[in-house]
Amino acid sequence: MDLGIQGKRALVCASSKGLGLGCAEALAEAGVDLVMNARGSDALEAEAARLQNDYGVKVNTVACDVTTAEGQEAVIDAAQGVDILVTNAGGPPPGLWSDWDRDDFIKALDANMLTPIAFMKALLPGMIDKGWGRVVNITSQSVRAPIPALGLSNAARTGLTGYVAGTSRQVAPFGVNINNLLPGIHATDRANSLDSGVASQQGISMDEARANRAATIPARRYGTRQEFGAACAFLCSQQAGFIVGQNILLDGGAGNMTM
Repeated sequence: MDLGIQGKRALVCASSKGLGLGCAEALAEAGVDLVMNARGSDALEAEAARLQNDYGVKVNTVACDVTTAEGQEAVIDAAQGVDILVTNAGGPPPGLWSDWDRDDFIKALDANMLTPIAFMKALLPGMIDKGWGRVVNITSQSVRAPIPALGLSNAARTGLTGYVAGTSRQVAPFGVNINNLLPGIHATDRANSLDSGVASQQGISMDEARANRAATIPARRYGTRQEFGAACAFLCSQQAGFIVGQNILLDGGAGNMTM
């Protein structure tokens, strides 16, 4: 399928690895020029060079922490005029409800709610002026089915979901679509971290922890960054113009919900 976005330009956050990289790669394959961001420069520069070489697209990189004012300014400056925004940030650490204090919640809100909002506020006006734009926020299955150990993520990402619910309806008349992708467990560093915690708590191996988690997923496996990226690229396509303000689960059927 021709996605109809060749020659467009996208900012993809946290795109040196994991789901962000999957999205950047799928967009590059569709002919989209990229602004890629991550905290560490080594992996970021390596993946940017690979995508530029493999797909012949232009790739700019900005290595910084986007939860800081300086980092946000640097990325926004590099991304002025983009047609597509993909927001993404690693989730806060798991724990018990009694573990977290105010500072923990502020950090989670900064990374998983306030930073995506800052990027939307900065870049949506340019999309509105052009009469076309796509925003995809990578959130979590936990906004539909909260996960007990991920209280920080549940809270921050649900806040972003509420913001998008209203904003997406306000910008849709201008040809700008905002949607959220809700990943379940995918084969990423985040899954490794969660599985490592389970393995330590239960006194089992990492392989056993992965197998136990996979057994709870109807698809009986973890997702891949490539299939997640393909879903993101479709939401950014011309064909997705009638999809507005949706929260789309990619979880292998793990969440048993009718709505």
